[in-house]
Amino acid sequence: MSTNVHFTKGKGIRLYTAQDEEYIDAVSGTFNIALGYSHPELVDALKTQVEDLIHVSSSFTADLAQSVLDGILEHAPAHINDGWMRDIIGSTANEGAVKIANKYNGKNEVISLAMSHHGQTLFATNISGNAFRRKSFANTLSTNNAIVPAPYCYRCPFSAKGVPDCGFMCTEAIYDYVQYGSSGNVSCIILEPILGNGGNIVPPEGYFQRIKKICEELDLVLIADEVQTGIGRTGYMFASEHYDIQPDIITLAKGLGGIGIPAAAILYRSELNVLEKFEHSYTSGGNLLSLTATQKTMEVVSREGFLENVRNNGKVLGELLNKLKEHYGHIIGDVRGIGYMWGLEIIDKDGAPDVPLTNRIIDIALDDHKMILRGSRYGFGNVVKVRPALTATLDDIEEIYSRLDKLFAKL
Repeated sequence: MSTNVHFTKGKGIRLYTAQDEEYIDAVSGTFNIALGYSHPELVDALKTQVEDLIHVSSSFTADLAQSVLDGILEHAPAHINDGWMRDIIGSTANEGAVKIANKYNGKNEVISLAMSHHGQTLFATNISGNAFRRKSFANTLSTNNAIVPAPYCYRCPFSAKGVPDCGFMCTEAIYDYVQYGSSGNVSCIILEPILGNGGNIVPPEGYFQRIKKICEELDLVLIADEVQTGIGRTGYMFASEHYDIQPDIITLAKGLGGIGIPAAAILYRSELNVLEKFEHSYTSGGNLLSLTATQKTMEVVSREGFLENVRNNGKVLGELLNKLKEHYGHIIGDVRGIGYMWGLEIIDKDGAPDVPLTNRIIDIALDDHKMILRGSRYGFGNVVKVRPALTATLDDIEEIYSRLDKLFAKL
């Protein structure tokens, strides 16, 4: 991807250079521009807050933080009734979730999925399912975690023929690890409702119910990392509720800040409220700008018809992307997603993952079609992500499709 493009302003899903060249951002920044660039309501709310007071210690923002938290919990799964607003990034929110699980049950092993992504801090890197991200830090990483196969049905790690005939072997691997491969000290399972950076992998129906059953049987805390899927990305406020995951803890970030303002939250069942403030707190945690952005974002996303619009338009987006697959099946092996969270799996002539072509598609999109796309696994994967802002219109979606169609036609 070219690095010599410099943007000076943005509106909706569009970015502009100093020369007023217009680009379409088809991936919402790094999936954190949920309401598009420069959403007027958030800009106004933040301007007012900046003029009044930019920052005070979180010791003095507790009332506002609680009010914002209550607004989020109104839309959370019914059993999720408490939370923590002292994070501003998903990495530390996920660390906090594991801290809660470990302190709650007195155990310390973590299970996560292959190709998962839970953040960039040392701990979050350790529990993320990509060896290339851990390679340089082997001497400083904990061994108190296990990475098990992902529910990647398109390329099943067990070469199974599909659900339900496969017997959900990927979930049985979790059970087997706890029973036979662990130290008997497993605290929790952390997973993404849709494996975002891993390639927009959507687990099959019944997967999460089996995971929940295992957690209940083995007394494990179930953590849903909704940093990418939460706050409307799938057309539902929480993917956890749509997929009936029934997690004990939910983490949020990215889209929570609406227009790119760093914001994060940890939500949980009230009995998991076990941390002292000094056990998980940051200088900028619970800051006024993050709380203001979160509050206004929740107000916008929870309005009548907003999520329904994402669901309806998301179906159109999915249909158009599948239309691309019909036309360019020699390049696009699979299309998967929901709402405004989609991925195109790029293949070679033999159906194998084509990473070089994936990266070339992203470069061509930017250089020749003035459209921003992103690839999976930091350029090591073969999935092109399509995730426009939740405010994207049908016209925007048609334009994204049109540019993709022109791009694939010339490959």
